[in-house]
Amino acid sequence: MTSQKPKIMLVAGEPSGDRLGASLMSALKRRLTDVTFVGVGGTAMAAEGLKSAVPISDIAVMGLVEVIPRLPKLMGHIRNTAKLARQERPDVLVTIDAPGFNFRLAQRLADTDIPRVHYVAPSVWAWRPGRAKKVAPLFDHLLALLPFEPPYFEAVGLPTTFVGHPAAEQNHRGDAIGFRKRNTLSDDAEILVVLPGSRRSEVDRLLPIFSETVQRVCASRPGLRIVVPTVEHLKGTVSKAVQLWPGAPIVVTGEVARHDTFATATTALAASGTVSVELALAGVPAVIAYDVNKVTAAIAKHLVKTNHVSLVNILLNRAAVPEYLLGKCRADLLAPAVAALLDDPEAREKQRQAYRSALDMLKPPRYLPSEVAADVVVGLIKQKDTE
Repeated sequence: MTSQKPKIMLVAGEPSGDRLGASLMSALKRRLTDVTFVGVGGTAMAAEGLKSAVPISDIAVMGLVEVIPRLPKLMGHIRNTAKLARQERPDVLVTIDAPGFNFRLAQRLADTDIPRVHYVAPSVWAWRPGRAKKVAPLFDHLLALLPFEPPYFEAVGLPTTFVGHPAAEQNHRGDAIGFRKRNTLSDDAEILVVLPGSRRSEVDRLLPIFSETVQRVCASRPGLRIVVPTVEHLKGTVSKAVQLWPGAPIVVTGEVARHDTFATATTALAASGTVSVELALAGVPAVIAYDVNKVTAAIAKHLVKTNHVSLVNILLNRAAVPEYLLGKCRADLLAPAVAALLDDPEAREKQRQAYRSALDMLKPPRYLPSEVAADVVVGLIKQKDTE
């Protein structure tokens, strides 16, 4: 190991990556003495000791068209983050998801001897399989969340390790009783959890659709209560948007409150994304929805090669979780789907059974995903020292 204290640069571009980075940092601190972290992250990584060089909210953006207005700022952050890497000369750079940002960052650092690891393999099995060949020269190692991903990248010369899905190491045993008491919820009140996404672009597009959906669902269910978990930087936006919703909405932030909410939930209406796995782990039956700009949607239809977006459905290769995407992401379709789950305990249990089958396929190969990932990162640092 290097005689100086090791320095690791991590770059996460959205809340799910922030949580991933924080778990990795914790695992790395158990392996390395007096390790220093630099880079970009959110509140979870800050709690582990990272002072972010860029606000993570500036990077989190989804969609082919949606990113265009943000390009000047994003390109500036990429340049500045690359400059930071050249100044800090870390022992290893770990980029986490956010391929639009992180792949461009890696390209700018291709002429350096900084070992580069990317955490979360791009979904080449779902769209644009040719990306595997383009990604391979950018990194020294890839950390994959899904067991079937490594062959796609190893075939083009990129060493890849299946580490397991990060949700597998999160504590999903929330405090349902405490949550109900703190929020004056009766023991028998049905709870609908509404999750409009963690990116501003998602929230702006989905909240109006979810608002109408909630109004339709609550119209015949006066006792239904609504809980809306969100991220801290969007709390104001979300709170303002839901204040006139029926169901006396409760807006919560933070991981503890999020898990308490899931433990309390009867069912959920959620934006597609990592949260679908979190809901599966918590056993919360859900309806998954997503919509994007019409131009982005038209392009995506020609590029996407998978029939599903929910990871549970992808793994099982069937529609175990209802999905309402793009043109089908409408309140008149979402409301009956949510109502059907609320009204049918057998349907909810059937979805939980599907969750269990899918989650068996995501178990880490050895131990916790962050521990496997940390071993790879430390191995690259040792390898650099011997060269």
